[in-house]
Amino acid sequence: QVQLVESGGGLVQPGGSLRLSCVASGSIVRIDGMGWYRQAPGKQRELVARIEGDGTTNYVNSVKGRFTISRVNAKNTVYLQMNSLQPEDTAVYYCNARAATLVRPRSTEYWGQGTQVAVSS
Repeated sequence: QVQLVESGGGLVQPGGSLRLSCVASGSIVRIDGMGWYRQAPGKQRELVARIEGDGTTNYVNSVKGRFTISRVNAKNTVYLQMNSLQPEDTAVYYCNARAATLVRPRSTEYWGQGTQVAVSS
């Protein structure tokens, strides 16, 4: 199994910044992709940003130019730097990893518990 622990959420004013972190632990053999998803009240969970093992990234259009995803492979950690936050960014942000473990050698998706981000004046 893989455990994902997020941190860094909170309340921020419009225009402010937050940095989310997610650390993966467990009997990990390989992490292929890591990403951040978000779910606002009454809405479906959506992809925010993903980064693959080769460093390839992709972002949802609404955050391009404002959010940056990065990854430290040696620490099994993914970050999401969020700048110029707007009220519409308010949501629970979930970390996602696609990883192979000793028990499940085929790459499987894992999710964190989520961290709340609230943007309000």
